[in-house]
Amino acid sequence: MSTPNRAEINRENAQHSTGPKTAEGKSRSSLNALRHGLTGQIVVMPTEDLQAYQLHLESFTDEYHPKGATEAHLVQALADTSWRLNRVAALETNLLTLGVTHEAPLTDAPPQVRDAMSIVAALESQSKALANLSMHTQRLSRQFERTVVQLRQLQETRLTQEKLDLNHLLDIMEMLESTGETYDPSADGFVFSERQIEESKRARNRERLALEAYQHRCASEAA
Repeated sequence: MSTPNRAEINRENAQHSTGPKTAEGKSRSSLNALRHGLTGQIVVMPTEDLQAYQLHLESFTDEYHPKGATEAHLVQALADTSWRLNRVAALETNLLTLGVTHEAPLTDAPPQVRDAMSIVAALESQSKALANLSMHTQRLSRQFERTVVQLRQLQETRLTQEKLDLNHLLDIMEMLESTGETYDPSADGFVFSERQIEESKRARNRERLALEAYQHRCASEAA
């Protein structure tokens, strides 16, 4: 008798899986896509637009072009903090709107006066909640600023080291090319792409040409 293979078993098991059946299970399942992949923390609330958040995250990634896990984590933190700051601003507007709509209108006053008085009353009725949101905003703003500084310092250090490594690589390549030897940069641990190496070569050649032109001009002026 033949033994069914693993693929057939998986297909048969899949037919018996219908996903979460209870409302609670479906609710938990719907939140899976909203959770941060590393910590499981919910970043996007169920009432918010997940696609808008993804575009928001992409805008930060396009701006900072993170390399490595640490930079990617900091960019994610920036996007999340910014998203939460935007949420606080929306909550403030919602609180004021709620307060205004619950205030009794002054029927005998002009519309401008009624609107102004409603806003004042809303501020008074929601003062505690607004104060809490203000404190939350300040904390998130400080967190955002610290993360920006940390990310920029990390990237500056990385770029400086990359430039030093590229210059060292070009020195080796020029030395070996003069002797006709071939060279594999990866053999010495260099991980630069061909495009990066070629761009560095062109930049070095431009610097040399600029230096030669400057020296020639200085010699001409001296003569």
